[in-house]
Amino acid sequence: MKLILASTSRIRGELLAKAGITFESVKPEVDETELKRQSPGLSPGDLALKLAAAKAVSVTNRYPGALVIGADQVLNLEGRAFDKPDSVETARRQLTDLRGRRHVLETALCCAQDGKIAWQHLGQAGLTMRDFSEAFLTDYLREVGQDVTTSVGGYKLEGRGAQLFDRIEGDYFTILGLPLLPLLDFLRRKGVLPA
Repeated sequence: MKLILASTSRIRGELLAKAGITFESVKPEVDETELKRQSPGLSPGDLALKLAAAKAVSVTNRYPGALVIGADQVLNLEGRAFDKPDSVETARRQLTDLRGRRHVLETALCCAQDGKIAWQHLGQAGLTMRDFSEAFLTDYLREVGQDVTTSVGGYKLEGRGAQLFDRIEGDYFTILGLPLLPLLDFLRRKGVLPA
């Protein structure tokens, strides 16, 4: 069975490849801004699931019979959903809001085939940012630059972003944007991977 990742995310692709999964990466045709606008009452977790499902289903339309993996991640700060910052200045404001507080990364996975959802999963990880100084924040943003706009929350735990945190609870793969262990379990049950 052909396996497709409905994402061009470098880290998601690397996680699958390093786990020994053969797949093709395809950019989904989904207007995330419009979907979010149409979903004002959804919780951050439900929003992540809706976006992941839309991405997976959009790619199944182009690849009949293929199993398509869609993923999305929403940062949840006390019920408030955060998007990827659109600029370094937006990232500064978001990181200032998160400083000294605990937030939850809601990471959704959805597998679809022939336009139908076959499986979905919502992983959650709690992260507590330390109460860092303004000088640290300025230095962090200068060092990271525009890369700060490529991840929800303005950080990458696998890089310099690790310095922002006091405590992390949950699965590392969920934090990186692809809850790998539940996905591997589903792929084994589906017969895509050997059991």
